Amino acid sequence: MEKNEYIVGLDIGTTKICAIVGKRNEHGKLEIMGMGKAESRGVQRGMVTNILDTTSSIKSAIAEAEAKAGVGIHNVYVGIAGQHIKSLQHRGMKMRENLESEISQQDIEDIVEEMYRLAMPPGEEIIHVIPQEYFIDNNEACKNPVGVSGVRLEANCHVITGHIAAVRNISKCVERSGLNSVDLFLEPLASADAVLTNEEKEAGVVLVDIGGGTTDIAIFQDNIIRHSAVIPFGGNVITEDIKLGCSIMKAHAELLKINFGSAMTNLTPDNEVVTIPGLKGRESKEISVKNLANIIQARMEEIINMVHHQIIISGYQKNLIAGIVITGGGAQLTNIVQLFEYVTGMDTRIGYPNEHLGKSIEDVMGPMYATGVGLVMKGFQEYDKKKTGQPVEPTEDPKVKQPEKKRGGFFDAIKDWISSDHNDREL
Repeated sequence: MEKNEYIVGLDIGTTKICAIVGKRNEHGKLEIMGMGKAESRGVQRGMVTNILDTTSSIKSAIAEAEAKAGVGIHNVYVGIAGQHIKSLQHRGMKMRENLESEISQQDIEDIVEEMYRLAMPPGEEIIHVIPQEYFIDNNEACKNPVGVSGVRLEANCHVITGHIAAVRNISKCVERSGLNSVDLFLEPLASADAVLTNEEKEAGVVLVDIGGGTTDIAIFQDNIIRHSAVIPFGGNVITEDIKLGCSIMKAHAELLKINFGSAMTNLTPDNEVVTIPGLKGRESKEISVKNLANIIQARMEEIINMVHHQIIISGYQKNLIAGIVITGGGAQLTNIVQLFEYVTGMDTRIGYPNEHLGKSIEDVMGPMYATGVGLVMKGFQEYDKKKTGQPVEPTEDPKVKQPEKKRGGFFDAIKDWISSDHNDREL
């Protein structure tokens, strides 16, 4: 990949829409060239509820990213999340005709493609099929069967599904913004690439991405994703609780949470108060910081208990040596690490997306940008897999339609639907 070639990650969240432009330096490290951010309008809990508002926010974020990076943006890698996301385990199998021939990468791809044809409940489609481990002629599990001889090849796969209508809406917003969605990635998987080390994935770790509308969970062990889930609560419900509990405006509640909020009541001063200006003609209001912490801790404990429940039902609770890594905007809450450790009894740290970054702008170093950075990393990984010698982000006419990645029925259905619904527009 040439130095002037770049990839763009588009994180469509509940509170913000973020576009991050990145390239690789000569050492293989990711360098962030520019970042654009806009308030997310028309998105609730990771799902688009207003096409026009979301499209407007995407355009604003893209325009800012183009100005800061000094490049034109046409192709993007889009993150997908939301309470509609589900996961399941399934085993695929392929019977090979020739015992003497070695298992090839094509055999693995055949199993994955067949997985995309699994029967799903009405309205749901498969987004990702991630092979975990392989079995050859009922022998012990192996991570890479390529080159081994055998007749019966089986694969345990982690299958991630979502509502096709929710993904259609995201794709429509991206297309109406004049962009081409090269691929869709589950956001916690992108965040995991940005903030987790290979040692943590090998030892066993829980990624908890606390966003505005949802909390995403991904559990890794032995460098394999073992479990994923989405909890339909995030930082916004904490803001709503503060708004109702203190009888103040939502904007003031958000500022209180960010500037004075704490996840642990017993680590908060008893006599500290914050003055909130009153509405027109009304007196200002004094809010106890201790009372604020009480409200925040009650809701955070509820979210953490849901996270802990997902860890237990995954069956890997005793195998997670690296504990928990928190990222996302919610990870910036004061004393959140201590509360996670108190409720779950597991070692916890905050994940910053600087593990794989070279020289980059300072703005993207915070945990709230982990998903955007991870999407750029995912884009480069997909480029490396293709090995076509062609850049993912083209420099030619942006109106020239780029070749689609073979994804099976789900991705093709989205593209076909958009084309038929907007046949007067170009992707």
